[in-house]
This record gives sequence, C-alpha cells and structure tokens, in this order.
Amino acid sequence: MNDSSLSLPDGARFPAIGLGTWKIPDALTPGIVRDSVEIGYRHFDCACDYGNESAVGKGLRAALQEGLCGREDLWVTSKLWNTYHEPRHVRAACERSLHDLGLDELDLYLVHFPIALAYVPFEERYPPGWLHDPTAAAPAMKPVDVSYAETWGAMEELQRAGLVKRIGVCNLTISLLREVLVTCEIRPAVHQVEMHPYLTQQRLLRFCQTEDIAVTAFSPFGAGSYVPLGMAESGESVLVDPVVTEIAETHSRKAAQVVLRWAVQRGTVAIPKSQSPEHLRENLDVFSFSLSDAEMAALDGLDRHQRYNDPGAFGEAAFNTFYPIFD
Repeated sequence: MNDSSLSLPDGARFPAIGLGTWKIPDALTPGIVRDSVEIGYRHFDCACDYGNESAVGKGLRAALQEGLCGREDLWVTSKLWNTYHEPRHVRAACERSLHDLGLDELDLYLVHFPIALAYVPFEERYPPGWLHDPTAAAPAMKPVDVSYAETWGAMEELQRAGLVKRIGVCNLTISLLREVLVTCEIRPAVHQVEMHPYLTQQRLLRFCQTEDIAVTAFSPFGAGSYVPLGMAESGESVLVDPVVTEIAETHSRKAAQVVLRWAVQRGTVAIPKSQSPEHLRENLDVFSFSLSDAEMAALDGLDRHQRYNDPGAFGEAAFNTFYPIFD
C-alpha cells in the first residue's frame, strides 16, 4: 500500500504518520526523538508552545550524528505562537524555533491558532503561554488587534527568505480558510486541526482536499491527551469504543492502529504522541493493512462533533478569557 506519505502541490512527500511532541517531558524528549528516528519516523511535529523544542533538537542532532538518516530525510514542523502575530515579531519567533531545533530551515511552519495576543519578549518568558501576566491578581489572555492577513503576510516573507520551505495554518474554520485563500500570495500547504472518529470534520476535510491543502490530524486518538488536563474523561477515549475494538479484533491489530489507519486511508496525516517504544512501533505500522468501505463508514459514523481543544471552552476556565474561534 503506497499511502505512507501525501504528495503536496510542490512535489514534496509529506509523511502520513509523524510523532507529535506535545506534552512529551523535556527530560525524555531527546531519547524518544532519537529512538523514533531509528524506528523509522521521519516526521516530527513541534511548536514553540510545547516548550521542548531544544530537547527535540538534541534528539534530532543525535540521530543525524549517528547517521540514522540525513537531514533531507526528515520533515520538521513548528508553529508560530499567539503572542508573535504582529508582523514585526514573526521572523524572530521562527528564528528562535530554528535555533532551538538546531535547524537552518523548517519543512513547514504553521500559525498555531487564529488568536493574536500581546507580545511577550523572549527574555521575559519563553515559551510565553496564554497568560499575559501570570503574576497578576486576575491573570488573563490579552488579545490585540492584528488581522490574520497581516500575520499571514509575514509568514509568506519567511518562505521567500528561505527560513521555511512551506507555510500553513491550524484551527481555522472553512470561512477563515477561504478568506486566506482569497487574499494570500502564497497558499497554505497544510491545515492542522483536531480530527478523530469523534470529530471527523468531513466538510472541512473535503474542502481542503478540493483546494489541494493537506490536512494534519492532531489528537488522532481523541480524549487521551486531555484527560490529565481535566478536559476529558478517560471513558471518552476513542480507543475503547466498541466499534473500534471490534474492527481491531477483526484485523488482529491494536485499536490505535485502526484509528490511525482510518486517518491515513481518508487522506490525512496523523501525528500521535507516544513515549513507549512498543507504541511508537505500532503507530508506525499501519501501512500493511487496510479497512473495508464498511469499516471506514462505521468509523465515520462515530462522529459526535466532540472537540476537546477549543479555546472557547477552556479559555474562560483556565485563562479567565472567553475566546471562541470555531463559532
């Protein structure tokens, strides 16, 4: 089955399974990244906000120095954080990620959220997080009036300058994505969104595929990453859903492999996170089997429109700021 990567309009091959680095502890990250390369991973999804790009960089350097692969074999993504949306801060933010990752160029740089917050200098706090002043009596987000078009224009300059090979977006509605396409000079190559069987986003996926924009599915297993944050219950996991476990039993596969196979087979790129070597291997081993049309339909049918990563829901509870972006 030749679906281990997606072909992008510029001819690049985008690895269909990557390692998500969100919430991997700093101390473990270098070893996990290095071991992932040895296992066969070539796609690493990073971000300023994850706070571990320096640790990811150590792991990548170790893999390259050991000759496990060449830089040209790797796909490394990073993301522009909310506090750097003003055009004058975009390049410095990108250069900081490049420095931390130990790279001269990113394969992909994304705008993390359509949320513009007041600038926080690197020397004051990095990564800056969501709160403008965590020490305030009532700490909150501090939105600023910067249009997405202004930020996107600065992202285009990064690509023209050779700091990034391509640029993209995250967490946009179809309407805002359409606005970007109408006003941009360089089109987004990728749209990264939350996507799993409980949030299939069929119309968004169809729109992106129509526009030749690749879709990366973050949180492909749904609730798992959000249970420790109090944003989901353990019983909500897609991986224990009877439909998923029955299909897994039919194929003698793990539930996670079925969910990732569903993601790949519908034409998306998935970036699961794992700290276990066994799970890392299993998550990458999804290209030697396929799901039937009936099985794909059954998984599509699990859609509950269940979004876990929604600033309109967690912003007020966690950061004293109501900031809906999907409504």
